[in-house]
Amino acid sequence: MQLPLQITIRHMASSPALEARIREDAAKLDQFYRGISSCHVVVERQGLHREQGQWFNVRIVVRVPAQEVVVNRDHDEDVYIALRDAFASLTRRLEDVARRQHGQTKTHQSPR
Repeated sequence: MQLPLQITIRHMASSPALEARIREDAAKLDQFYRGISSCHVVVERQGLHREQGQWFNVRIVVRVPAQEVVVNRDHDEDVYIALRDAFASLTRRLEDVARRQHGQTKTHQSPR
């Protein structure tokens, strides 16, 4: 991905493996939508409770022409699953945006 990628990691230690995974997944977004102008990924550990364990939240904000696409995903105990789910959801959303912009959405006939 040749666009500005911003990675923010909160309430947890950053690791080279985690950042590499984010960069790898973000680089694949160009396959689904070429007009991405920026991407901001926030990975946050929500809390550490004795009864509930760890919760991770991944928020991805992608800017495309005339629109901003935002995805939030939570997962307990595994930040990589939260990342996978967030990028999969973002991919589907970007494909929908591209279809709408190219006029490839289904149109419903009006009732007669």
